[in-house]
Amino acid sequence: MKKTNYLVQAALIGAIYVVFTVLFAPYSYGPIQVRISEALTVLPMFTPAAIPGLYVGCIVANIYGGGGIIDIVFGSLATLIAAYLSYKMPKKWLVPMPPVIVNGIIVGFILNYIYDAPLLATMGWVTVGQLIACYGLGYPLIVTLEKYKNKIFK
Repeated sequence: MKKTNYLVQAALIGAIYVVFTVLFAPYSYGPIQVRISEALTVLPMFTPAAIPGLYVGCIVANIYGGGGIIDIVFGSLATLIAAYLSYKMPKKWLVPMPPVIVNGIIVGFILNYIYDAPLLATMGWVTVGQLIACYGLGYPLIVTLEKYKNKIFK
């Protein structure tokens, strides 16, 4: 039962990540982006199932996004690393920080390569987008889910 619950949670989180990324596609891809689905990167605070869920969701979303194999592989690995680090954060206010830093660096490099855009500019824009998604949307999600975590994440 515990493995089934883990798999269901991971699958749902991955699916929700894909839906939000694709639904907001004009903002989810490109050298200047705010990927709304990145708000979900706070979910490892509540369940470790979010780690593989976010990773697989990001793979699928990046396949759809058209950034190519580099984005699919390395962009998704950035999400995997960030999700694991978020899971390890000792304080609630730090949980959104790993996706901001990891994606700012790794996705900044990816977008620099794909779009031949200036490296520091792409890193900066990704970091700003991640701050909006992870702290602007993700942190309120933490506060809300804390009230219901025993009902949602069993």
